[in-house]
Amino acid sequence: MNCVGIDVSKGKSMIAVMRPFGEVVVSPFEVRHTANELSELAGLLKSLDGETRVVMESTGNYHAPVAWLLHDAGLYVSVVNAMLVHDYGNNSLRRAKTDKKDAVKLANYGLDHWLTLPRYIPEEDTRLMLKICYRQYQQYSKVQTMLKNNLISLLDTTFPDANRLFTSPPRADGSEKWVDFAAKFWHRQCVCMSSYKSFAEKYQKWCSKAGYNFSEQNAKAIYDHATAQVSTLPKTEATKSLITHAVNQLNTVAETLSSIQQEMLELASKLPEFPVVMKMFGVGDILGPQLMAEIGDIRRFERKQSLIAFAGVDAPPCQSSTFESKNHHISKRGSPRLRKTLFQVMSTLLQHAPVDDPVFQFLDRKRQEGKHYYVYMTAGANKFLRIYYGTVKAYSEQSATQS
Repeated sequence: MNCVGIDVSKGKSMIAVMRPFGEVVVSPFEVRHTANELSELAGLLKSLDGETRVVMESTGNYHAPVAWLLHDAGLYVSVVNAMLVHDYGNNSLRRAKTDKKDAVKLANYGLDHWLTLPRYIPEEDTRLMLKICYRQYQQYSKVQTMLKNNLISLLDTTFPDANRLFTSPPRADGSEKWVDFAAKFWHRQCVCMSSYKSFAEKYQKWCSKAGYNFSEQNAKAIYDHATAQVSTLPKTEATKSLITHAVNQLNTVAETLSSIQQEMLELASKLPEFPVVMKMFGVGDILGPQLMAEIGDIRRFERKQSLIAFAGVDAPPCQSSTFESKNHHISKRGSPRLRKTLFQVMSTLLQHAPVDDPVFQFLDRKRQEGKHYYVYMTAGANKFLRIYYGTVKAYSEQSATQS
C-alpha cells in the first residue's frame, strides 16, 4: 500500500509517497496548483503498484483544488484536521520543521491510520455557496460594527447621543433611522438653531421623504436633547463632509449585508432540510441559513455526539486515579461560528420564553437550579443540537425513502 502525504500551502504543495516500515516510494517533490501539474500528479499516483491513499491537512481554501482534482481522478483522498497531525510522530528533541518533513509526517500518519482515514467527499455547490456567503456575512458584520462605532464617535463631537434618540429596528434594506437622521441633521445646530416649530416641519418632511414614521413627541424629545447638548466641533463644511462619508460607508455595508442575507435564505431554501429546520423555535430567516451553513450535510456525522463535538460544546471527562473532576469545561475545539449561532438561538428562546418548547423548558429548569448563565446556555445549545440531529436525520431518511 502507498500513502501520499501532501503538505499544502498557497499555490503549491510538497508531495511525499511512503510505504510501511519507512520505505520511500517517491522522494519529496514540489507541485504547483495548476491544472497541468495536478493532472500529472494524479497520473503518477495512479500508476503506483498497490492501493494508494492521499492524506492532507484541512487548510481553509488552499487544499480544496488539490483534493477536488485528485478525488475527481478516482483516488482515495482523506482531508484530516490539522490538530490530529500536529503532535504526531514528534519523538525527537530536535524539532525541525520543513515542508518535506511535514509531507513525510502526513504520509506516515496515513499509514498508521490506514483503516480509519475518512474519505473526502466534495461539498454540494449549494452548501458550499451557502457557507461562503455566511463567511462573507460575518466579515461584513465586523466592518459594519467598526463603521457604526466610528460614526457614533464622530457624532459625539457634533451631536452627542444622537444614536440613542431612536429605537426603530433596521429596515429590510438594512438602513437605520438614526443613521439616515445623522446624514440630514449632522450637527446639533441643524436642529436647535431655529425654533421648535421650524424644526418639527423639517423633521416631518424628512420622515415622509425617507419613509419613516413621524411622532410629535419624538420630535420634541430630539429638539430638547439637541438644545441641552454641547458640541466640540464647529458646524462647518469639513465637519459635514466627515459625517456624510461615514454615513455613506455604513449604509453601503448595511445594504450589502441585507443582500447577502437574502442570498443565504434563497440558497438555504434549496436544501432538503430547510422546512424542518425553519420550524424549530428560535430559528428564523437569519439564524436558520447560518445553522445549515455551518452544520452542513447531517449525514456526515455518524451520531449526535459527533455533531456536538464539532460545535465544541461537549465536556470531555477529566479523571486520573482517584481524582475525578466535577466541573467539566467544554472543549471549544469545534466551529466557533456554530457556537455563536447557537448562542443567538438560545438568547432568542430566553427572550420569547415558549413554554411548550423542550429546549426552553430545559434552559428554564437549569436556570431555576441556580446554574451559571454560560452553563445553562451551553447545556441548552447541547440539547438543541441533539434535537436538530434527530429531527433532520429522520426527515432526510424519510425523504430518501419516499424518493
